[in-house]
Amino acid sequence: MATLLWLQAGACSGNTISLLQAEEPTVVDLLTDFGVELIWHPSLGPELGEAVQAILADLVSERKPLDIFVLEGTVITGPAGSGRMDMFAGRPMTEWITELTNVASIVVGVGDCATFGGLPTVPPNPSASTGLQFHRGEIGGYLGKDWVSKLGLPVINIPGCPAHPDWISQVVMAVATGRAGDLALDEYHRPSTLFTTFTHSGCTRNSFFEYKQSTLEFGQGTRTGCLFYELGCKGPMTHSSCNRILWNRQSSKTRAGHPCLGCTEPNFPADDLMPGTVFKTVKVSGVIPKDLPTGADSLTYMAAAAAARISAPQWSREDMFVV
Repeated sequence: MATLLWLQAGACSGNTISLLQAEEPTVVDLLTDFGVELIWHPSLGPELGEAVQAILADLVSERKPLDIFVLEGTVITGPAGSGRMDMFAGRPMTEWITELTNVASIVVGVGDCATFGGLPTVPPNPSASTGLQFHRGEIGGYLGKDWVSKLGLPVINIPGCPAHPDWISQVVMAVATGRAGDLALDEYHRPSTLFTTFTHSGCTRNSFFEYKQSTLEFGQGTRTGCLFYELGCKGPMTHSSCNRILWNRQSSKTRAGHPCLGCTEPNFPADDLMPGTVFKTVKVSGVIPKDLPTGADSLTYMAAAAAARISAPQWSREDMFVV
């Protein structure tokens, strides 16, 4: 049986709420079928106060083994490196994170804040927040680029704002059943099986993207048009399986008419939320999207886009909504 401790640092609890919706496997499956012993979770654990401190003391002293340490939320190091902006169980959360990561066999960062720093790292970042092993796209973060767990693994990152529930439960299942070594990680320590393809893969609007037919306002996006060229959809350059492993087994942001925000990428939120960048495609010279589909260059993309618009069939300009 694998022991698991889940803590929340600078978090909104969104990933906890997401985890509770997991279906393949469910949280109950993890606990009953896959041998996960949940030592404590801030929302699910019945212990409070001194009882929690006693649990943590047993783990830090290794009187009780810690197989999997999951952190949700950004690591808050302010003010002045003291970590005292985020106190937990009588100490700065940073002290607990340091001690627990040193005794854990495997460390998992869940959500964009724990993995890359997320929203709190947008300048001026008054809380001096960072991710466990990355700060935005730069490796290092709180633990440092060379840190590895007792099993010799870096932090396993499951980004997202929040992360998809089944991403969390499937990775926890894998590490709990002794298959952590089988998880191929990409350059940002994300499991490749979940983060190699793009949000664009499986999007129901790909036919509109192919012919560069755009929706111009929210609402139209639920019926026709691509959300990339005008409404800032990051789907073509965001690594995620959101349109392959559907949310609640039936939908995704783009299927619901909402542009992908790119929340599984280390540069989220894009453009640091500067005015005119949210739900809007930033363009160079008012024409060329600043952020192009991964692998595309500006000249080739614009030539292909012009040809696609000219050759677009009539159906691609019409309302395709049926059911």
